[in-house]
Amino acid sequence: MRIELTTVPGDPVRPNEDWIGTVLPASGSGGALVLLDGVTPPPGDDGCVHGVPWFTARLGGAMAELSGSLRDMTLPEILAEAIRRTAGAHAGTCDLSHARTPQATVVVARWDTADLEYLVLSDSVLLLEDPEGGVRAVLDDRLDRLPRELLATEATADTARNQEGGFFTAAADPAVAGRTVTGRVALTEVRALGALSDGASRWVDTFGEGDWADCFGVLRKEGPQGLVDRVRGLESGDVERRFLRRGKTHDDASAVLVEF
Repeated sequence: MRIELTTVPGDPVRPNEDWIGTVLPASGSGGALVLLDGVTPPPGDDGCVHGVPWFTARLGGAMAELSGSLRDMTLPEILAEAIRRTAGAHAGTCDLSHARTPQATVVVARWDTADLEYLVLSDSVLLLEDPEGGVRAVLDDRLDRLPRELLATEATADTARNQEGGFFTAAADPAVAGRTVTGRVALTEVRALGALSDGASRWVDTFGEGDWADCFGVLRKEGPQGLVDRVRGLESGDVERRFLRRGKTHDDASAVLVEF
């Protein structure tokens, strides 16, 4: 098995709000990966004294520990418990009911000798490559289905965040675990997998350099860092904001490749 990963901040003077963790039990009979993309709040009060990097480290650490040690828990149960633990760690100091309380997108994959199970929440991406080289993207596309005008400002986006008919992220409510995209496949049907935060998936969904199979080809050939380097080059070259429009020039970018 080969596992390769990278995470690069969008701005070297700001903390990276992404988080990646992998778990390989000593028995060698399985493993797990967790990728979180913290949601950057706009300037102003978000009700929390800790910040997004603290939140993603707490949530990601809890999810990695539970994924590796409690194999009898489902991935939604693990996400719910990790949210519960993280919320409990700052409920006494922070307003967790605030619409912009720290939150994150989630990708989790866990495997044993027989099966691979997965969970995706919001706009990070899981890619599954089959033994013949076909690539399937596991996506939570609720954000993409919303009217663009609804997401034009932070104020209007807040009306759709973690709301029925809107989109969902992991924040302070464990019930969001019931809103995740989940599945299970036989491990014999998976040759490799990739996980991307939206800073890395820009290669496909912002710049249109290829489809998900092409993206996985870059991930395999050049590694996670190679994919992120390509994205950075595209971002820097978009001086007229043809693709980035009002988005960040450089976002935190994380990518993972697992080859079985």
